[in-house]
Amino acid sequence: MPSHFADRLCDAVRSRKTSLIVGLDPVYGRLPAAIKSHRHMNDEFDADAAVDAIFDFCTQTMRIIAPMVPAVKINVAFFEKYLWEGIETYYSLITEADDLGLEVIGDVKRGDIGHTAKLYAAAHLQNPELAGLEDTLAPDAITINGYIGTDGIEPFAEMATKQGKGIFVLVRTSNPSAAEIQDFAGADGQVVYERVAEVVARIGDKPERVGANGYSNIGMVVGGTAPDVTKALRHKYDKAWFLVPGYGSQGATAEDCIRFCKPDGTGALINASRSIIYAYERPQYKEQFGEDWKRCVEQAVIDAKVDLANAMQTLI
Repeated sequence: MPSHFADRLCDAVRSRKTSLIVGLDPVYGRLPAAIKSHRHMNDEFDADAAVDAIFDFCTQTMRIIAPMVPAVKINVAFFEKYLWEGIETYYSLITEADDLGLEVIGDVKRGDIGHTAKLYAAAHLQNPELAGLEDTLAPDAITINGYIGTDGIEPFAEMATKQGKGIFVLVRTSNPSAAEIQDFAGADGQVVYERVAEVVARIGDKPERVGANGYSNIGMVVGGTAPDVTKALRHKYDKAWFLVPGYGSQGATAEDCIRFCKPDGTGALINASRSIIYAYERPQYKEQFGEDWKRCVEQAVIDAKVDLANAMQTLI
């Protein structure tokens, strides 16, 4: 029987002593010059060259961050751009991350109903059983769009539970216009994201989905950029892991995000993407390390961990 995803998260967060995770959103034009200038990777309009450059960058980045963070979030959109070659790279990176001991979240935001949802769930959560794909791994968890309703979430939840994996359902996102729909209040005063959270919790609180540490494998995506409207969710849904985007480049502070953690540091994964993986573009790191992009990334992770650790003191 596969291990429980939420229990693995608890172990990983405790062993790395941080709730910080790193998102891989690789754009060829922003890759380090040392990679883009390589003679086999110096043409962004050549699919082979671009994909090789992105794969090289992501694998090197993961080797830097793996000893320091519990998980990596890989955004499939940045790979789908390159069609089948990009998809192959996405799955290759999942294997690389798994080999490095990282939990892997596939940021795919899929959502549908019925048989289509079951197929999406199989495609993105089930480790393939087809001949020729035995060595291919699916992510440990994925993001999904649950705004279709319960029958758009259950197929993913069932597959995740069967596979010892997890899902994070979009509840309240970090983008500027999120409030236009997600904060809309019904006649009873309840806003949309609160209703979605209730549905997610009802699905996730089933006994077979709750691990030994008291957390469900069915989590919520709740952005750190709107802490005032979402602060009650942590207290109301104590079995849920929260995937918290917005820290770093999107403007959320450590204090904004850390409130989704429990006092022992578990319960939330705080994602930083661009502020970490493109740290070599930031003056503070360029001044320290020059063209050594790897040292810049490493220091950015260290600094983010310290920032979050300091903010955690307000919860203790």
